[in-house]
Amino acid sequence: MKKLWLWGSLVGLLVMLSGCGRSLTTPGAPQIANGQKYVPTLFFHGWGSSYHAEEHMANAAVKAGVTRTIIRAMVASNGTVKLQGTFKRGDYRPIVEVNFAANRSSNYQKVGQWAKNVVVALQRTYSIKSFNMVGHSMGNMAIGFYLLANGQNKHLPQLRKQVDIAGHFNGILGMDDEPNQMKLTAQGRPTKIQPAYRQLMKLRQVYPRQQVAVLNIYGDKGDGTHSDGSVSNASSQSLRYLIADRALSYREVKISGQHAQHSQLHENAQVDRLLIRFLWS
Repeated sequence: MKKLWLWGSLVGLLVMLSGCGRSLTTPGAPQIANGQKYVPTLFFHGWGSSYHAEEHMANAAVKAGVTRTIIRAMVASNGTVKLQGTFKRGDYRPIVEVNFAANRSSNYQKVGQWAKNVVVALQRTYSIKSFNMVGHSMGNMAIGFYLLANGQNKHLPQLRKQVDIAGHFNGILGMDDEPNQMKLTAQGRPTKIQPAYRQLMKLRQVYPRQQVAVLNIYGDKGDGTHSDGSVSNASSQSLRYLIADRALSYREVKISGQHAQHSQLHENAQVDRLLIRFLWS
């Protein structure tokens, strides 16, 4: 009986130790080995939109053979995150379509916190070490304010590649900007600075140094406004002053023509090709 008791105690101890060695995951989450090999790409939609605006770009990546995995991060109005779908084993380049329930918030600090909540949910569930971000319109502000608060946080997974599409970093036409009014200095700094941009200027000190490759895509309808109809090219290009000196690389691409309209940019085949080449080639 004494021997049986000793054996039982030993087995119990081994079970307890094996449980302590597991990676941190959310309840009911799948156990996937080699989590550090997974580099998800997170897509962030614009104001008043949803994950549907990200589907064309995500599906283009699947058709190109980049990945077999698309999951969704559903962000409730209180900021809590529910992951729908799971990473497929061995498919190391999954796509995460982020959906904000409160999709009309102009509180950029809050939206940036929601972006962090998504990153943390993926870290806890899959133990990821690095990731990419793609934003359209207000989605770029989610990325920018996430980095403003977390760009130096080494306890979080590290950003590797960032794509900004139709970013209104220094204002929106009809609200705080008008066609052909915004001017940039030779360094890319706007001569008139809007409040949100003034907050983002701290990125010049906290953006990860020599770590993130950046692609900035903007549209020009060719109608003389030098804009995509909603955002001036100058407002989109003002990103350069904020991060180019600290980024690993920085590139701008202008999309021209009728399919360069603001909401058409996330349905544009040229944008698809740019994303695939930049993020996954």
